[in-house]
Amino acid sequence: MATTRETAFEPTDPALREDVRRLGRLVGELLVEQAGEAFYERVEAARTEAIRRRGEGEGIERLAGHLAGLEAADADALGRAFSTYFQVVNIAERVQRIRRRRDYQLAGAAPQPDGVHDVLLRLRAAGVGAAELLDALPRIDVEPVFTAHPTEASRRSLLEKEQEIVRALVADFTGPRTAAERAVDWARLRMALTSSWQTADLSPVRPSVQDELDHVDFYLSDPLYRVIPVFYEVLERAITEVYGTCPALPRIVRFASWVGGDMDGNPNVGAATITAALRKQRRVVLGAYRRECAELARLLTQTLDRVGVDEAVLARFAAYRERLPDAAAKIRPRHENMPYRCLLQLVGARLAATAHDAPGGYADVSEFAADIGLVADSLRAHAGVHAGWFAVRRLQRRIATFGFHLARLDARQDSRVHAAALAEALGTLPGDATARASAIAPYAEGTASLEPRDGADVLAEATAVFAAFADARMRHGDAALGAYVISMAGCAADVLAVLALARAGGLVDARGTVPLDVAPLFETIDDLRSAPPTFAALLADRVYRAHLAARGDRQMIMLGYSDSAKDGGILAARWSLQRAQVELLSIARMHGITLTFFHGRGGSISRGGGKVTRGVMAAPRGAVDGRLRVTEQGEVIHQKYGIRALALRSLEQAVGAVLVATLRPRAAEPREARWREAMHALAADGAAAYRELVAGTPGFVEYFRRATPIDVIERMTLGSRPARRGSGSGGVESLRAIPWVFAWTQCRAGLTGWYGVGSALERAAARGDEALLAEMARDWAFFRTLVEDLEMLLAKCDLDIAERFSRLAGTLHDTFFPRIAAEFERTATWLLRLRGRGQLLADDPRLAESIRLRNPYTDPISLIQVDLLQRWRDSGSPDDAVFAALVSSVHGVAQALQNTG
Repeated sequence: MATTRETAFEPTDPALREDVRRLGRLVGELLVEQAGEAFYERVEAARTEAIRRRGEGEGIERLAGHLAGLEAADADALGRAFSTYFQVVNIAERVQRIRRRRDYQLAGAAPQPDGVHDVLLRLRAAGVGAAELLDALPRIDVEPVFTAHPTEASRRSLLEKEQEIVRALVADFTGPRTAAERAVDWARLRMALTSSWQTADLSPVRPSVQDELDHVDFYLSDPLYRVIPVFYEVLERAITEVYGTCPALPRIVRFASWVGGDMDGNPNVGAATITAALRKQRRVVLGAYRRECAELARLLTQTLDRVGVDEAVLARFAAYRERLPDAAAKIRPRHENMPYRCLLQLVGARLAATAHDAPGGYADVSEFAADIGLVADSLRAHAGVHAGWFAVRRLQRRIATFGFHLARLDARQDSRVHAAALAEALGTLPGDATARASAIAPYAEGTASLEPRDGADVLAEATAVFAAFADARMRHGDAALGAYVISMAGCAADVLAVLALARAGGLVDARGTVPLDVAPLFETIDDLRSAPPTFAALLADRVYRAHLAARGDRQMIMLGYSDSAKDGGILAARWSLQRAQVELLSIARMHGITLTFFHGRGGSISRGGGKVTRGVMAAPRGAVDGRLRVTEQGEVIHQKYGIRALALRSLEQAVGAVLVATLRPRAAEPREARWREAMHALAADGAAAYRELVAGTPGFVEYFRRATPIDVIERMTLGSRPARRGSGSGGVESLRAIPWVFAWTQCRAGLTGWYGVGSALERAAARGDEALLAEMARDWAFFRTLVEDLEMLLAKCDLDIAERFSRLAGTLHDTFFPRIAAEFERTATWLLRLRGRGQLLADDPRLAESIRLRNPYTDPISLIQVDLLQRWRDSGSPDDAVFAALVSSVHGVAQALQNTG
């Protein structure tokens, strides 16, 4: 038996290298223990061959031959073995990020780049004084929105085991450890990793909406609930150190969710799931508050004979004894002279009553906040700052962030559903958009009522949704309701339809207005082009303008990154999004409207993924202005918020970027007019090349379905929503953007994010714009960010493996793959040429190394997947052991590549 089980392709950073070595040895020992020495040797042989192929530039045939023809069980186990290897590499890299943060803090010479301390120093150097900063803080509103679009849907049990591994590794460098303590850490780590090996990555049952709620609540109720007060403490400390003063901070961060409210194309979501989601979130956060109040009660044991206590605290305690006699009877006599402890015990009883809608509960979160405020004020007034006030202040921060709702719940529905509902009540609506808006207006403003009819099922379902929102507003307060997003919104009538249906469902406040932010979603290239005139028409509508005035003249517009890229390629998508924001902002300013952009980003580059700091700084001037609302989904949620230290870092980076963009946006650039002109031509050329392949070449849809594992992905139990819109099996246009991107990523082609770029750059150079493009790549934040994103995407592709998948398409391979390969080479060549680089990611060695580390573990899984896919299709695509192994391989590749969906 081999005694040394290490990973090759080691990191250059010594600490990371040691973690990867230790974890690699542990994985080797695990494989021997769980599957035997012979199995381990087979894994090592494949890995060695993969490393040789990468290191020596060999062809892929030898490695593919080594992995061909495996029994389904062996293929599944081999894929899981490699998946486990880069699972620990992922963990080691996350721990390295924590270590790097600590190193900055311990060194003390300079703050970590893009953290709030670094941002404040840069702002001060740019002339931002304390008064200007503090005036801007109340406008800062950063709101990550968690959505149920999983391309990685790890079970909660596996997420908890990963946290255990992280804790064991972090303990190793946070302070001296004895040999016995290290042994215990290692045993904990081994136990978590071995238990994970014995647990299936995915459930064979498609997750319900409830399962998706559990998944999102894991991040909200643990990492984020824990780190929110720490974030404010870091910000307060940074402001104090940089500016010498820091008054009380307003709420800067909050969270929202689509889980349970995203009805668009999902028959499993509706009024019932909206109600269930909000009730569950309420139970989760109330349970967290009860536990924290119990902890505070044990901490705040001050007695009246030793320290003063505000009369307000004593009076509140006396009042609660009368209101809650059963709970008061449980207070021990020996605790009677501990007023904080006793009051907090009764506060816990009120929270329990609130959770069960029982008598004695809180009417709203402000009452709870007032009780905790009494305790905090009394501690400050009576020498209690160092005797518990700090802990109480942390609870106050959580209350301000999470309320009684944990996260605001958004809803989304297709405008065509609203139109069908109105048609059931009103008959056929006019085809002309203006006439249709006029017909709907009386119902939208409340001067007429929609009357239910027999058999009006769509109307009943639609109004039930708004009745659920009305009930939620009464139970949970206005803060629990997020935006109502309308997909496929094309005119003012589509927005007025929502107001009409909301009134029919009883969602009306005491002023007679609809208390809901309605957000049209513009997602395709055509939608984005027509967004400005649509918005202008909406603001010109008398009924909607009155609604907007009641909402404080604040409008939210959602921008779709997924369908726009699927529709026209990345160049056209990014440029259409940029131009739409500029024009929409201009219209909003003209009408005195405060506009918030809601960015519907995914994890992959072609769906708007990438670093938040770069994305914010690349946005048009004025597009952020204190507000950042962006979707977080799939593996991105886990990468950014799965570990407390990384969740804190993610929040710092987002808030820091918003502060910079708000207080010191980019100066006006006189060259930008020429850049925009060049970008306009570039986007048109890129879209033409992309559309020629995707929509203009016969047989492409069939090629896509045969050259990627899309048929496997469509049958996987990844989410509660169907992979396709509607019930048909149409072409690419009917496929949702996530499986479209996911399939191309799985086959290592990544085509959705770069195809058409090389051709567009080549044509621009032929027009004499090469020097201008190089200038844009160097000096224009928008274009530089796009080029950097493309570099990362190309670096993760492997055209040799993509070709193996392509050959599954038979004769179609010869039609399409040479074009794809040529465009890939063209794109890479021109990107390097514009950047003056000899290799991809030359400016980001850390990312380049991360990709290099994963490749020897990813390549075998990809080749196993190709072999299994051919055999599975040849046998009629049954739900058998081969399919199970295919599912495992898809999950493994997604874990390896990370930015997949």
